[in-house]
Amino acid sequence: MTATASEITFRLEQKRRVQADFPGPKSLALAERRKAVVAAGVASGVPVYVADADGGIIHDVDGNSFIDLGSGIAVTSVGASDPAVVGAVKEAVEHFTHTCFMVTPYEGYVAVAEQLNRLTPGDHEKRTVLFNSGAEAVENAIKVARLATGRDAVVAFDHAYHGRTNLTMALTAKAMPYKTNFGPFAPEVYRMPMSYPYREENPEITGAEAAKRAITMIEKQIGGDQVAAIIIEPIQGEGGFIVPAEGFLPALAAWAKEKGIVFIADEVQSGFCRTGEWFAVNHEGVIPDIMTLAKGIAGGMPLSAITGRADLLDAVHPGGLGGTYGGNPVACAAALASIGTMEEYDLAGRARHIEALATTRLRDLQEELAGAGTAVIGDIRGRGAMLAIELVQAGSKEPNPELTKAVAAACLKEGVIILTCGTYGNVIRLLPPLVITDDLLNDGLEVLAAAIKANA
Repeated sequence: MTATASEITFRLEQKRRVQADFPGPKSLALAERRKAVVAAGVASGVPVYVADADGGIIHDVDGNSFIDLGSGIAVTSVGASDPAVVGAVKEAVEHFTHTCFMVTPYEGYVAVAEQLNRLTPGDHEKRTVLFNSGAEAVENAIKVARLATGRDAVVAFDHAYHGRTNLTMALTAKAMPYKTNFGPFAPEVYRMPMSYPYREENPEITGAEAAKRAITMIEKQIGGDQVAAIIIEPIQGEGGFIVPAEGFLPALAAWAKEKGIVFIADEVQSGFCRTGEWFAVNHEGVIPDIMTLAKGIAGGMPLSAITGRADLLDAVHPGGLGGTYGGNPVACAAALASIGTMEEYDLAGRARHIEALATTRLRDLQEELAGAGTAVIGDIRGRGAMLAIELVQAGSKEPNPELTKAVAAACLKEGVIILTCGTYGNVIRLLPPLVITDDLLNDGLEVLAAAIKANA
């Protein structure tokens, strides 16, 4: 019998508690030390330093407790110190921390590959390769697609985010802070229009029609027989948690199959129960040729993967894929434990519960603000525990990044950590740990609602 998230016990009390004068002296002292040694290009959204974290709570070094509605950008879905993950890491590290799978292999790597081949959609024969980060997974998925097809062109989409390496910056659509002054970028990357229902010029356009728009542009500008891969986030992350119109993804995938194009689903942020299914493509029954996976895979340990059709991945010559730390044994142990927790507590179901609870509260707030003449919530969207609020100038669709920043700052002052995103900097994204309690989530949502009303 599957356990429920309400049965989870936590080390730390699941309540927020902040002092009026934070960041406190210890965080301020660490900030001064940081200035002297850490490159200025590394930015942090919250000015406090973490001492402990558990469930949906983060403790800083000065004793403040914050509600975590970001999960380290969708990483700590099972909580920041899940007992199963902690136990697995302790056991693994007592035996060996590294041998390099390419030199002396070990069972953990094989076991993680078995689990990913089982969990990802489709009953075809699959293969998996493990890496360290989402960007590394994306790079290798493109490598596989180009080798297997003998083609060069890669199609990405407006509002996309795929990473910070040279190739993944080329795939990413947002200039600041990701691309500005870092070029030139990898060639043979082409960008096509995304299905963005809230901002479509024609609000009646269907997902299939939006896909046809992109396909027509691909055929005109590149030629379908020249495309190695189409890569897309089933729900776009940094671009603003954009959920394409129903039918968009299936139509693209079907056309790619017809043309011999490798269809890559970038599930780095949306995977592992985050959207209420194991993977976001499951919502429309799409079966990708290759999936890129990371973030929630290992409970906070660095691990990523590509999982896909055996014929594609096995086309690569021995030694063509790998990396010194890819599939580190301790990270593999964490991944197996994290997947176990997701299954034991049905965290996909928990994500759907979070969606129902949060969207009801947010839509009530949207109606309340509209009734008061301050209609600053333009759109509420997302799936599961991957939800977004797009803030606009009242009475229009003009993006409102200033309000977004003010709301995030007001929430932090009250002890709630939220993340922002979006091509226009006007989207609040909610990524709570899937194990967060209802009481803690409701408290965080009340703070968020008050912050929006106070600053609208």
